[in-house]
Amino acid sequence: MPFIPHTAQEVTDMLRAIGVPDIETLFDEIPPALRLTDLPGIPEGLAEWEVGALLAERTAGDSNPSCFLGAGAYQHHIPAAVWQLVSRGEFYSAYTPYQAEASQGTLQVLYEFQSMIAGLCALDVANASLYDGASALAEAVLMAVRANGTTGRRVLLPRALHPAYRATVRSIVALQGIEVLEPGFDPATGHTDIDGIDWQGVTSLVIPQPNFFGVLEDVDLLTDAAHQAGALVIGVVNPLALAILKPPGEWGTKGADIACGEGQPLGIPLAGGGPYLGFMACREGLMRQLPGRIAGRTVDRAGKTGFTLTLQAREQHIRRARATSNICTNQGLLATAATLYLSLMGPAGLSTVARQSHAHLRHLTDGLCALPGVSAAFSGPRFNEAVLRLPGDLPQLLDGLLARHILGGLPLAEHYPELADCLLLCTTELTPASACDRYVAATADLI
Repeated sequence: MPFIPHTAQEVTDMLRAIGVPDIETLFDEIPPALRLTDLPGIPEGLAEWEVGALLAERTAGDSNPSCFLGAGAYQHHIPAAVWQLVSRGEFYSAYTPYQAEASQGTLQVLYEFQSMIAGLCALDVANASLYDGASALAEAVLMAVRANGTTGRRVLLPRALHPAYRATVRSIVALQGIEVLEPGFDPATGHTDIDGIDWQGVTSLVIPQPNFFGVLEDVDLLTDAAHQAGALVIGVVNPLALAILKPPGEWGTKGADIACGEGQPLGIPLAGGGPYLGFMACREGLMRQLPGRIAGRTVDRAGKTGFTLTLQAREQHIRRARATSNICTNQGLLATAATLYLSLMGPAGLSTVARQSHAHLRHLTDGLCALPGVSAAFSGPRFNEAVLRLPGDLPQLLDGLLARHILGGLPLAEHYPELADCLLLCTTELTPASACDRYVAATADLI
């Protein structure tokens, strides 16, 4: 954004209008002991061209490696229009839409975002976003306990779910009397294994689609099993994958009850790990248990379309004891970016991105699995990530790949000791066949 400073005359006019003689008097309520006369340790400011030269010098050595890392954050193409529009002042600096009459644009964006998320998930209602995918899942677990708490306070959180998501859920529900159980996964297929599960007191089953290993779960079987046991189903989904996969609202006989996930693939840059945004949708019967806010569409006295906040279940708006959440928030700026991305891409564009991501993964895994000692760890169907078993020293292999400007994937030993010889690899539409071929050739040299 351009910096437009106030002129001396504008400052004088402002002070005259509010009846203050000078800027110092404007801040006279700040005690002198708390004021700083200088900034020790902070160098003098540089001219704009000097700052540009300094940044160019410091980034000259940066490389732009081919990225085969995924694990919850994905490098997708973002149309230039998305952040060109999001960076406009009316979006970039907009705050919470407490006053509907002054926030129609913001409220309409949130309404459109909710409508698109509900459509992607094939569920009745969605809220106006959450912090991120992991905390959105924790909110969904709490929501399921509130809605289905008469059956018990146990939740099934599969080991095939993202480790960071599991850790976040445990952190948030640990002191709320909720027991977390972790069903294992089939070592052959990578699917979540619920055989032998004791459903007594289970309030909900979490189903990742795809799971952390990139494997597509048998969502129909899992959903029906949970519902037959009286448990709610929470789907944790990749929104881009929903362009070609069955949406949560159509899983099994009745569909999932709640869906949530990470919205980063929808026009949000990797940005070193954040900020991102979470999304959540549910069946209409659970709407009043949704955390956060819902923006609604209505008409004013003159019959003109207008937008407003129709549900506000945060502690800011109602008594703390009745709030559905004391930590959730609306990531308005990122929800705006996601809305623009979805609008620009449309169903056909999303489907193209999803299909190319999957096709590139097949090209990569076919090439790698043709090398001696390399094999797929799981036989289950995949979307755009896969776990491969490789021979030799994995850290040494990854260092060798990095030296060739390739981010080779995520070693799984830390979170899954039984997969210590395995890497989780990812492709998107930005990792074409040529990049996959370079990865295969480099791996052939290094193993």
